[in-house]
Amino acid sequence: MTDNRPTNSLFDGVDRRAVLLYVLIVAAGWLSITAASYDETAASFFSFSHFYMKQLVWIGAAWVVALFVLLLDVRFYHMFAYPAYIAGIVLLVAALLFGREVNGAKAWFEFGSFRVQPVEFVKIATALAVARRMSDYAFSITRFGDLVRIAVLICIPLGIIVLQNDTGSGIVLGSFLFVLYREGLNKWLCIPILLVVALFIASFLLAPMTLLVVLIFACILFEAAGTGQWRSRTVFLAALFLAAILCSLLSAAVLDHPLRLYHTLLVLSIGAALFGAFHALRHRLAGTLLTAAVFLGSLIFLPTTDYLFEKVLQPHQQQRILSFLGIVNDPTGADFNVNQAKIAIGSGGLAGKGFLQGTQIKYGFVPERHTDFIFCTVGEEWGFAGTLTVLTLLCLLILRLMRMGERQEEPFGRIYCYCVAAILLFHVLVNVGMTIGLVPVMGIPLPFMSYGGSSLIAFTILLFIAIRLDASTRQFSFNKYGN
Repeated sequence: MTDNRPTNSLFDGVDRRAVLLYVLIVAAGWLSITAASYDETAASFFSFSHFYMKQLVWIGAAWVVALFVLLLDVRFYHMFAYPAYIAGIVLLVAALLFGREVNGAKAWFEFGSFRVQPVEFVKIATALAVARRMSDYAFSITRFGDLVRIAVLICIPLGIIVLQNDTGSGIVLGSFLFVLYREGLNKWLCIPILLVVALFIASFLLAPMTLLVVLIFACILFEAAGTGQWRSRTVFLAALFLAAILCSLLSAAVLDHPLRLYHTLLVLSIGAALFGAFHALRHRLAGTLLTAAVFLGSLIFLPTTDYLFEKVLQPHQQQRILSFLGIVNDPTGADFNVNQAKIAIGSGGLAGKGFLQGTQIKYGFVPERHTDFIFCTVGEEWGFAGTLTVLTLLCLLILRLMRMGERQEEPFGRIYCYCVAAILLFHVLVNVGMTIGLVPVMGIPLPFMSYGGSSLIAFTILLFIAIRLDASTRQFSFNKYGN
């Protein structure tokens, strides 16, 4: 039996399940925006002064853009990946120099009542550039120089975004680490990145002396867990034990000077680590050398945490982090949004209060309820069942993108699909996590659901480029194999 489907149709090869998931999520977002911004006292339900009517216009524009993306030849995205990236960098710099400041971030262009946030579109350009670079024939994930080039592609826009005081949006680009891991990045190279995050958090929770002792004994345990050449490893272990023992012996003499005790332990620990590194090089102990390198790197990084916290982060970001870690308690300030969000979601119960019946949302107890905290509207009006449904739709879309990536025959399409999946996953985890207090408030939208034209159109382009690349692969597969 032959299949007479046309192979030149606009929708031939398009993953209809992905499109359906997109439509359902956008529809759920519009209903949530309607519930969050509906005003019973307004003269007309259909007035364009309402956020939900404005969002309806953006939804129509997004669908037009999606059709345009599907019409373009797939070679366009490969050919113009670098030009799009350069244009994105130029827009970021222009926004930094001439843009309008909104909520402390100088990251917007304003044209009358119309605002555009370039960073949303730079995510697309960066994903295309990363996919283009990593799909080059000469690229190797195991070559240090190639990894540096990828890091530069990611860090240039990230640095500019941080300078715009929009750190939350910049951190999204860190999700590309997942893509690098999927393409074969050595898992041991991911450990320093995770260690930096852990040290940054631990530096607020633990005193310097306590943190240093924890690092010493963590190295001891890591070395003790290693296999092979045990006798040589004991030399490094003995050096670290000696540092801890000497610290204990000296503590009685300098008990009234804790800072001196800390400096003594620090010097001894550095000496032990350097000795261990020298011994590891001499006896070719890769594991011990890694332990010593990580330990020394940690000691170098720790003094910079105060600088990063004080100079890079804005006061409101500092308060959010301190509040999240439980160091400060500010129920009317930094904690207010999250506390109100928890109350709204918890009050929804199992089935919710019903459409337009959410009291926390209706009476404005939850700030930014139609943008960053849109998930609260879902929780209060649709309850646990509604939040579970929305999260299921989002997860299915992300899994669909990963499946698209796996069936790509060209590396460019595979890498790009995984970039999109990583960006969406990061947005979902952070946005939902901050509304229920699991992560600090960062102010990034929930994909396809939060109010905003820039966000919706950018996410639509991001998704439909992946759908277009996948459609081309499926068309080629059908024409070649007949299935």
